[in-house]
Amino acid sequence: MYLNSQNIKLPDDPDTVVWKYLDLSKFLDLLMSKKLFMSRSDKFEDQYEGTFSEPTFEEIKKLAIDNPDFLNYYKTHREQVAISSWHINEYESFAMWQIFTQNSEGLAIQSTIGRLQKAVNPENNFDQYIGEVNYIDYKKEYIPFDDLFFPFLFKRKSFQYEREVRIITDTSKSIIKLNDGLKINVDLKQLIEKIYIHPKSENWYKKLVIELVERLGFDFEIEKSDLESDILI
Repeated sequence: MYLNSQNIKLPDDPDTVVWKYLDLSKFLDLLMSKKLFMSRSDKFEDQYEGTFSEPTFEEIKKLAIDNPDFLNYYKTHREQVAISSWHINEYESFAMWQIFTQNSEGLAIQSTIGRLQKAVNPENNFDQYIGEVNYIDYKKEYIPFDDLFFPFLFKRKSFQYEREVRIITDTSKSIIKLNDGLKINVDLKQLIEKIYIHPKSENWYKKLVIELVERLGFDFEIEKSDLESDILI
């Protein structure tokens, strides 16, 4: 269930547009299961996920001298946190298409911050938080550790292009052991405002996506990518 936290920041406007770029198989899995897959935080390509910056780590090491479990807890907590990443942007991003979809057979889900908040309410097994990622210099800047989720809401400046908002699920209070991640219940009609099809996809692929969505009983608005528009000259 989505919970507010005064420590976790989000854009003030609930109509702020967010995107998720994914391939067809993951999109169909979402529609068929009505569950959103979330990756375990330590399985991301960025090895710094869920870790601290150097100034923070030095402070934690001092605190852990008399209490070694303090440091161990933060290490193991990464294995119990799952994340779904979304990209803040008023418009489509050519870079996101390139990075997160394979070949020309990809899709983008358009949603909003407000829709994400409402969409995760059906999940009652875990507490969920939604927060905007901060991009900092890990060699110089400090990450506070008075909130368990702060390590998962900071990334290195090299990833600033992602402009990321995250749904974060903490399973540490449950008996579930995460492998690569977990699927959470979502309200798909809230989650998905529009679907955009890869700008370089062929007509047969677009027709296939439309037919599959209809066969699965959904009536989402499906758009061709704005990047596909014909030139004027």
